[in-house]
Amino acid sequence: MAAFSCKAFSFQRILKASPHWVAGKWTNYSISAMKNINITQFDISNYDEVFALWKQCEGVGLSSADSRESIEKYLERNPGMSFVASSSGKIVGVILAGHDGRRGYIHHLAVHPDYRRRGLARCLVDRSIEVLREYGIQKCHLFIFKDNHSGLAFWENIGWKCRFELSVVSKQIELRVTL
Repeated sequence: MAAFSCKAFSFQRILKASPHWVAGKWTNYSISAMKNINITQFDISNYDEVFALWKQCEGVGLSSADSRESIEKYLERNPGMSFVASSSGKIVGVILAGHDGRRGYIHHLAVHPDYRRRGLARCLVDRSIEVLREYGIQKCHLFIFKDNHSGLAFWENIGWKCRFELSVVSKQIELRVTL
């Protein structure tokens, strides 16, 4: 898939626009304060730089499930659904997205602090959602910490709704080592 480039046009327009899948490729659209931002598929070769960005961003919870091996498996299971944004060869944004066959999931969305409030996060989300749509996924979920107020505001601002009637219930699964 070719790089998806965000170049200059008015910020008001981006609030109404979304990327479009036309004739088997993404059309380019731009964002005023985002000159020279390229969006490409998240490849495992990007892992070290992506992990450093995740660690730098408040509200991103990391665990052993975010190891290189785990992320590589996730990317292989969900090809072409996760993206990185780069500027001058440096990764400045990332989204980790996939699906289980029924529902889409966004696990980590992060934008470098110097590149926030320019529409980049929305651009990454729109890109992943469009790919999920191509797979027939009709609903997408994400997990967000209750105290991540700026994150909650972002998601609500772009049309996502908090589901207060749901709770997350988890269990750690111990892996068995076989020799």
